[in-house]
Amino acid sequence: MDDGGGARVSFAFEGKLGDFARIAFVNLLLTLLTLGVYAFWGSARARRYLWSHTRFIDDHLEWTGTGKELFKGFVAVLLLVLLPLFALNLLLQSAVMRGDTRLAFPLGLGFMVAIFYLVGAAHFRMLRYRLSRTLWRGIRGGSDDRGWRYGGFVLLRGVLVLVTFWLTVPSYNIALWNRRWRAMSFGPFPFEAAATTQGLYARFWALIGLGFVGMVGLAILFAVVQGASDPRVASMLGTGAAYLLFALIAALYFAVYFRNAVNGLSLGGLAFRFDASSGDWIRFFAGNFALVAGTLGIGIVLLPYRNWQFLITHLGATGGIDASRLSQSSTAAPGEGEGLAGAFEIGAI
Repeated sequence: MDDGGGARVSFAFEGKLGDFARIAFVNLLLTLLTLGVYAFWGSARARRYLWSHTRFIDDHLEWTGTGKELFKGFVAVLLLVLLPLFALNLLLQSAVMRGDTRLAFPLGLGFMVAIFYLVGAAHFRMLRYRLSRTLWRGIRGGSDDRGWRYGGFVLLRGVLVLVTFWLTVPSYNIALWNRRWRAMSFGPFPFEAAATTQGLYARFWALIGLGFVGMVGLAILFAVVQGASDPRVASMLGTGAAYLLFALIAALYFAVYFRNAVNGLSLGGLAFRFDASSGDWIRFFAGNFALVAGTLGIGIVLLPYRNWQFLITHLGATGGIDASRLSQSSTAAPGEGEGLAGAFEIGAI
């Protein structure tokens, strides 16, 4: 369907928090009753609701993933990744306790390298799986790349970040985004990712300055409060203020990063746009914090709704799709869910 040149193509989210809350709290109850096992089926059920209430152009998305796939992915990662990492960590702790530095150093280095590599691969495989289970007009996405080379790319770029004392973080973030999306496709169309660091370094340096000034201010405030009140109260106030400062910096950075990243993404004649401002991100993070803190943690089950609503509300596209070229994706669809991403707590946003 060609929707005409530069016309804005709207994404729309039509869900209601009350409807999702009924699903989320039932999922929570069943997860508790099954000692966590139902969490995979609950996650699939929540995604079916979110996807089915999301409209793009003239049709709704559809989620075809299952709880069984997510459970299989978790079991595979538990046996093949988490248990070996746990054994490696035990060997490392044993070497440290014995003072055997000749063994502790290579074990520690190997452990950090393995974690860094696997987190990278997990991010890629999560995106690949979710695209393969997302349908629009019966067409799905995916990738024939399994993500293992991407894990190595993340590792090498991470080393560059370390040797430059974290000063190349913006380039690192953009390079990973472009590399990940260029390996993906939807239907017969490959994604094109040409995100840049325009304006991102300026925001990055400004936030480094804000962070430095903020931490100095917090240290002075902590010293004053500690001398005038219970040290435990001072510690709690200082920790809370530090978390708020970090959240503010993250929101201000994400505003530029995510706008650059999405604005550089295109697919078969569609150019995507993301219009969330710094204020939108600050309100988003503040709302999530208030929801979780105000419900003593229970409200965390509603965060998937807020995250998805925020994404779709600010997402748009220009251009159109030629319906005569639409065909089903020929990429291999993974048979299991995002086990690695779940293991390392990697989210969708």
